[in-house]
Amino acid sequence: LYVNPERSRTEEYVRKLEEAGVKALFVTVDAPQLGRREKDMRNKYTQQGSDVQGGDEDEGEVDRSQGATRAISSYIDPGLCWDDVPWLKSITKMKVLLKGVQCGEDAVMAFKAGLDGAVLSNHGGRQLDTCRSGIEVLPEVMEALKEAGCKREDFAVFIDGGIRRGADIFKAVALGASGVGVGRPVLYSLASYGEKGIVRMVHMLQDELQMVMRLSGCPTVQSITEAHVITRNLADHIVPLPVDHLTQGTYMPLMPAARM
Repeated sequence: LYVNPERSRTEEYVRKLEEAGVKALFVTVDAPQLGRREKDMRNKYTQQGSDVQGGDEDEGEVDRSQGATRAISSYIDPGLCWDDVPWLKSITKMKVLLKGVQCGEDAVMAFKAGLDGAVLSNHGGRQLDTCRSGIEVLPEVMEALKEAGCKREDFAVFIDGGIRRGADIFKAVALGASGVGVGRPVLYSLASYGEKGIVRMVHMLQDELQMVMRLSGCPTVQSITEAHVITRNLADHIVPLPVDHLTQGTYMPLMPAARM
């Protein structure tokens, strides 16, 4: 959920979600200022917004010259702050979580404010350049919550960003995450194969997670602990990956038409 500067519109949208059976709200808090997304700026966005945003569309208050993200940012309240938490909780019976938490202090504040959880995220690296990924922030957050007297069942911690394999899910759970968010794989699967692609993607992640659990001696998700991962080089940003020499060294790369 992106909170609209006109709060009545947000309340209307939340009411529709609740009536549709949505169980929880993930309130995005890491985008009070749009990051400089240069690739997106090269695109032009011309699609009409939702009916809730129709007034802004008609009045020409939406900037469509710098891509979809700039257009969407017209509907985001940059003044959203901790003082708005009571209002957020008052407009819905759904669980409310903050998405975009980047440090232990903010996670503790969210817990003490009576929220139901947080998503550790750097917005796919598209907001503040070089900021930490969710998996890097996770150990700090879990330690801070523990010191604050928080139990895992009282405050859910999720991460997103870079989840590509079942092993990535295993690592996140080992470090304390209640679950993970999957973005790009969903988009690629849906765009290429539709609903069947999504189902196949989920099955692949399940199979990989099960394999890693078996090879790590973990019969249940509850048996996955921090002892199963090594975190001393977590912030080094050194990720060993296999090199595909067949693709990189044998085949001639495709050239853009402009360079042929």
